[in-house]
Amino acid sequence: MYPRIGRDPQGITTAANANVINTAGYARENFSFLRGRLLASAGLRFDTFRFDVRDRLVDDARVAEMATRPQPKFSLAYTPTRRVPITLHANYGRGISSIDARAILTNRLGTKIATTDFYETGVSSNLGRVSLAADAFWIDRSNEQVYIADDGTLEFFGPSRAYGFESKASVQITRHVSVSGGMTKVFNAFYRDTAPRVYVDRAPHFTANGGLTVSAWKGWTGSARVRAINSYILDGGDPTIRAAGHTVFDMSLVRRVNRNVDFNFSIDNFANRRYFETQNLVESRPFAGGAALTGIHATPGYPVTFTAGLTFRLRGK
Repeated sequence: MYPRIGRDPQGITTAANANVINTAGYARENFSFLRGRLLASAGLRFDTFRFDVRDRLVDDARVAEMATRPQPKFSLAYTPTRRVPITLHANYGRGISSIDARAILTNRLGTKIATTDFYETGVSSNLGRVSLAADAFWIDRSNEQVYIADDGTLEFFGPSRAYGFESKASVQITRHVSVSGGMTKVFNAFYRDTAPRVYVDRAPHFTANGGLTVSAWKGWTGSARVRAINSYILDGGDPTIRAAGHTVFDMSLVRRVNRNVDFNFSIDNFANRRYFETQNLVESRPFAGGAALTGIHATPGYPVTFTAGLTFRLRGK
């Protein structure tokens, strides 16, 4: 990596070789009680990482570091009675995330692995053609992984917490037509041990999706779908600085021409909504020695887009 003026390199700031090795093992066991009405599962994954960074600018500058993380997982599913198709769930799981190679080189002694503890409890039901599910969740992260828009890197910030609920449903209207939808609501997402409280930025607190699906109807298969997010915080210290939400509609169709050829057609953003895929609050200087200015940089989403094509199968399954 190097500084530059325009496209001209101005020296070298980082040159190194990074060798990252990850080995892991996983064990799991399932249990059944009360004649199958109570199901339990327990598992453990164990990961070992070795980060070896060798500097190519400074002789004999080498950092080799080991890190290990256990990831336990537990789940319970209880059906009180067979006569009523309702199941109660409780789950716990831990996951890990590691920093990318560029961040390892720029911050060689920093945190490289973070853990996420996920707690969930909920209920689900399958009533013939109708399926319903809802749950509440609680998420604790040892370090929030954050994208730094100024230089395109990832960093681990402090420990964070988020909690909320989600729900989903699907209904089979006929043998060929079904509708489905879901939503997730985060009540709060913030960094722990901060006063005044600092909120997790660039994280939507509401997402929703829905769709109408037609399958195997006179040779046609297709769907119309909608996805939406609400406006969200761009500055963790100032909740009034927000990004705009969006609602986007897509559709697709597939027509079987013969056993070896399918015709495909899709329209992305068929309502031609103007929206932004990503938005970041960025501080920059318009000229050397000038005052720093803050602005929202955004990546626009695609306008209405048509795609058509053919799928050929050279050999049958």
